[in-house]
Amino acid sequence: MPQHPGTTPASFTRLNAEAARLLGVRPAQYADLLGMAPEHLTHDRYRIPASTNVRLWELMVLKAPWQDVASHMARQSTLGALGIWDYLVTQTPTPLEGLRDGARYLPTAADAGTEMLHIEETEQHVTISHVNAADLTDDVASAIRAYSLALFTQRVSDASRRTVVPTRVALAARAPRTHGMLTRLYGTRVVDFASPVNSITFRAADLRVPQPHAPGLSDLLRSHADQSLAEAVPLRDWLDLFRTALRGVPDDEPPTLRALAQRMALSPRTLQRRLEEHRTTWSDELQSVRRENTLHLLASTDLTLDAVARRAGFADTGGLRRAVRRWTGQSLTAVRGRDDDT
Repeated sequence: MPQHPGTTPASFTRLNAEAARLLGVRPAQYADLLGMAPEHLTHDRYRIPASTNVRLWELMVLKAPWQDVASHMARQSTLGALGIWDYLVTQTPTPLEGLRDGARYLPTAADAGTEMLHIEETEQHVTISHVNAADLTDDVASAIRAYSLALFTQRVSDASRRTVVPTRVALAARAPRTHGMLTRLYGTRVVDFASPVNSITFRAADLRVPQPHAPGLSDLLRSHADQSLAEAVPLRDWLDLFRTALRGVPDDEPPTLRALAQRMALSPRTLQRRLEEHRTTWSDELQSVRRENTLHLLASTDLTLDAVARRAGFADTGGLRRAVRRWTGQSLTAVRGRDDDT
């Protein structure tokens, strides 16, 4: 399963951005962050830099205490806000099976490079531990940890179609001056602070009870999650943004440096300088996209070689053959996976 460390789904970033706005953070404070362009933020195939999401949380904890931010985020996290992950967790035969799927498919909702879930089961209890290994300030780390445990409580209740109250909450965060916000958030006064492990515990009987579900839906959701991760476009840095823009140029519109610079709201000179800073050039990037497109056409379509050559910008099939040999060390027949060289 692809992991895409260092990035989070666009759905989570949208949730963070809207929560920040509602908390009073001005959009101008985060509009220029990587991945916040509308064409990236509104399409779930993109994965936004984790650093962008961390900055959104930093802006939120400047507006309110960390426990208030956690509660605010939980209120915004209605079922479906986290996309496919929410349904993986809630559309299973039992809530426990949903939590297992949630741990397995955590990359569909979070940064797989820093976020982990562990589930410990006994006859009487089920404990979910959440690990966040990112380099965060104390307030941001506390807010994210408190929010994650509240989210598990919400989704268990969503799956069960009734309120499920945990038996114990252990927060890897310092105790705030007042606990009222957190006891309301979890529905229990049994909240420990400064715990070495961030975790929440439920009665096993609450998580093993059968719940309404559509037979076969879990398998479909897992398949969809696998496909979504496989097709995701990670945006880790500026170079990823540039390459995404370059790949997005229509086939009937030959890419030019000037046109792409305009599309990225840069001058041609600035675009060239940015590429140099990332140790690449316009020519190298064009060749990389040409190679990617050509090999895709050969391996995944039934186009004739003449048609592939034309669409890839070669004068004839001879140029196509030489390029493929140079790129892969293989013949066209080998790359295409069949003996048909027509």
